[in-house]
Amino acid sequence: MSDSGTYPFGDELRQFRVRSGTSQQELAKRVGVHRNTVGGWERGDYLPAHADVLKLIDILRLEGEDKNEFLRSRYGFLPVESPQASSFWNVPFGRNRFFTGRTQLLSTLHSQLTQNLRAGLTQSQALTGLGGIGKTQTAIEYAYRYRDAYHTIFWVRAANLETLVADFVALAHLLELPGRDVQDQMLVVAAVKRWLEQHGSWLLILDNADEPGLLTDFLPTEGAGHIVLTTRAQATGRIASSLSVEKMGVAESIRLLLRRAKLLGVDEPLDSVSQVVRTQARHIVQALDGLPLALDQAGAYIEEIGCSLSDYLTLYKQRRLDLFKRQSSLVSADYPHTVASTWALSFERVEQANPAAAELLRLCAFLDPDAIPEVIITEGSDHLGPVLGPVAADPLLFNEAIQTLRRYSLVKRDPEAKLLNLHRLVQVVVRDGLDLETQRQWAERTIRAVSQAFPEVSFAT
Repeated sequence: MSDSGTYPFGDELRQFRVRSGTSQQELAKRVGVHRNTVGGWERGDYLPAHADVLKLIDILRLEGEDKNEFLRSRYGFLPVESPQASSFWNVPFGRNRFFTGRTQLLSTLHSQLTQNLRAGLTQSQALTGLGGIGKTQTAIEYAYRYRDAYHTIFWVRAANLETLVADFVALAHLLELPGRDVQDQMLVVAAVKRWLEQHGSWLLILDNADEPGLLTDFLPTEGAGHIVLTTRAQATGRIASSLSVEKMGVAESIRLLLRRAKLLGVDEPLDSVSQVVRTQARHIVQALDGLPLALDQAGAYIEEIGCSLSDYLTLYKQRRLDLFKRQSSLVSADYPHTVASTWALSFERVEQANPAAAELLRLCAFLDPDAIPEVIITEGSDHLGPVLGPVAADPLLFNEAIQTLRRYSLVKRDPEAKLLNLHRLVQVVVRDGLDLETQRQWAERTIRAVSQAFPEVSFAT
């Protein structure tokens, strides 16, 4: 297994291609892809679809153990061949060797999907949560961990209508469905839906489905299969039941950080490193508040730069926003985003959809992230400026602002206690992204709103 976090498919492909005396250009031509695609496969930038894997095996004349080795490098296991029909798998990611924890979440997801055994009924579950919380990595791990429970596993990019259509058309070609080349692509989508409705034992993963409403025309109405969505939206309506992906626990976070920094072997127990290292790692974990993407970035930085854990923590305290923006040269092709870039689009969309919601997020960045009383906002509305103030004073508009933030899991709401909370790093990125004058303005607004909402507060001397 390679150190990149994925199975070494690129190395295997290059080895067998060279052995066969085939150039990248010739191989690309015979597979029916661009030469750059073959280069990307060999570099490990991404993985080929199942249909292309079969073409490569045929072109490179792989048989016996060579064929098995090639398949294992692509999938991380030897696919089981069904005597009844061809097995299909198009998950474009290798298994993450640094994946840590989430045992209960994965078990619950599998249990929820399989609890209703009625034939012909599709089960749907949504993994919801903040960007960078690990939804996609959890879905990848689920596909690998429970692969033997399914005959077919499909992966579809669901970030927008264009990628949904493109990936459903790709599925039609993978399945070799009649009419897959017709000009009206929605007819091709309908053909894939019919296939799903007529078959069972399949898993369909729809990744980055942040607008669940887009999925209506793509989901089968029946069929004995399972659907898993990953989405930032906390409300998924009738499309799927929701499972919230939360930040990692302290012990899990320490293991992830140390494994990613190559200070702890993947199979080594945590007590195999010194107490000093564990303590330093704990301080970083507390600062990063258990966000998997931030922990992965920190571990990659420590490995790449060769600095100590204490040096990283010192630098984080001084330059944390710069670290969140930094793109490592060791970044995984599976998720090439930083903490800052992951949330940048969410912030931008919130600003466009509801400017008052964006200001509400800025206000929350100056309050205790774990328990923000809504009364501070509603009772202190007179001090919150011309955009947020009127919205905070109107219950309907206030709810709409919160709904906008919940659409991207930027805040969570406890309706009974009337409390809001958000991840500490969201606070950091929002607050540190403001210039000094704007920071001062929101700090003053926050103090005035708190004083308005809680005028009787006194301090012991």
